[in-house]
Order: sequence, then structure tokens, then C-alpha cells
Amino acid sequence: MTDQKEANQSGERSFKAACIQMNSREDRAKNLADSAEMIRAAAAEGCKYILTPEYTDYQHDDKKRWIRDAPYEADHPAPAFFSDLAKELGIYLHIGSLSVRVTDDLTANRSHFFAPDGRLMTTYDKIHLFEVCLPNGETHRESAFIRAGKRAVMVDTDLGMFGLSICYDIRFPYLFSSMAQAGAQIFAAPAAFTVPTGKVHWEPVLKSRALENGCYMIACGQTGDYGDKGKCYGHSMIIDPWGEVIAQAADAVGYITAEISHDRLDRIRKRFPILMHHKQLDTPEIFK
Repeated sequence: MTDQKEANQSGERSFKAACIQMNSREDRAKNLADSAEMIRAAAAEGCKYILTPEYTDYQHDDKKRWIRDAPYEADHPAPAFFSDLAKELGIYLHIGSLSVRVTDDLTANRSHFFAPDGRLMTTYDKIHLFEVCLPNGETHRESAFIRAGKRAVMVDTDLGMFGLSICYDIRFPYLFSSMAQAGAQIFAAPAAFTVPTGKVHWEPVLKSRALENGCYMIACGQTGDYGDKGKCYGHSMIIDPWGEVIAQAADAVGYITAEISHDRLDRIRKRFPILMHHKQLDTPEIFK
């Protein structure tokens, strides 16, 4: 992996990361401008990797309108905008997700990961779609307007190996385990978590994915209302490989930063080599 080689040559064993917590609404141009302002501020503080939340460019609680307003990738203003911004600032810029039309009646919930030279390194389409009925009566059926992704994605950078996910993905440990076994050191989890589930599940699930794989977790959320019915939990956080929260946002627009230390990651993995203890098991036997 390139991060260790680069680190040994430069003497740098850490980097500063940021989460940009937003309240995206239906005005795509404003959302891009608002995110850029905070991205520039975080970069000015020395952040080399910056993550924005799920649905950075657009949110609305009317799903028909959501589909109608989604541009196809080739026509979408956000990728070129963020490519230019990454190049201007010389940072790894990870846009948590954009709403991208893929058919007449479906969108993709798609991450875009840009290199410091502005190059689009990869995209990732959310695999696990949110299909739930919450205790407060709130229902979500993402399959009504989103086409699920089919592949796990990792990005090898000179900051480390990133494993990508989006929101509901964090509830599926096998996705993160497979990425950690393949070399991931840092997980990214952009999200737009609901308030009812966020209050109970957000922090413990994120901590679990971090500590059970010995990886950093950088989790960036939307916050606040985005229509008559939709409201997001916020509380973006960065968690170290021991499961400790090292930065956390309040329930407001803004950004958080934290130092990602490869020395700490290596120490934890050496003392607690959980990745070496994984077993491939057969289907469990059932007895009556």
C-alpha cells in the first residue's frame, strides 16, 4: 500500500481529516457553494482529506421531485465543480454522495473521490438501500427512487487505504470486514441518518465497525430539516481504531477535524491483531 512507503520516505505518519456537516436542501447551487465555503476553511486548517455527507448536492422529501431534479452524470454540475476545488486546494476531496440520474425513474446515490490534482479516482454507488418503517410511523423506501450499487470500493492513496460506504451500509459488518481484510485502514461513512435511528444507533454502530476491524472511521452526516417530513441527525464523528471518538459535531452546520495517525493504528493492530483472527465458517449446523 502506498501510504506506508510514502510515510517512511517523508517521515509523516499522520494527516488531518475533516467532516463537513451540512443541511442540504433542494437548491443544488446553494448546496455546492455552502459546502465549498466549509471545505476551503477546513483545507486552510491543514486538512488533507475532507469528506462531505450523503446527498451533498440535493435533498427533498418528495421523491418524484427528487428523481425529476437529478441530472445524469454527464450533465451534473457537481463533479466538475468539486474536481476543480480539489485541485485548487491540493486535497483528497471525498464527496459523500450526489444524486445522479441513471434511468428515467431511478437515481444512483453515488460517492465521488477526487485526488489532489482534481482527478476523479473512483465512484461508489450505495449498495444497501434503506427500507424501513420506524416506530414513529416514518417510512423510507429508497428502492422507489434509487438503484442499488453492486460492488465494494476501496481507494489507495498516499494518506492510506480508504474503504467506502454510504449511510445504511454501516449496518452490514461483512462489507467492512471484507474491506479491512483487503487492506482498508480508514473507513468513510457519509450519511443522512434519521433522528430516531441516529439517537440510538449512529454512534454504537460506527464504533463497532471501527474497533472490530482496527480501522479509523470518518462518518459525516447531514443535519436538520430538509422538507416538511425529513430531518437528519447530524453528529458527524471521527473514531479511532480502538473505538474512541476523537472528534464529534453538534447538531448544527459546520465541520470537525481530527488527526489520523498511522502510528496509533499500527500499535493497536499489533497489540490486538483481530484481522489475523478472522475465520471462514461453514453454514451453522442447526439441531432440534
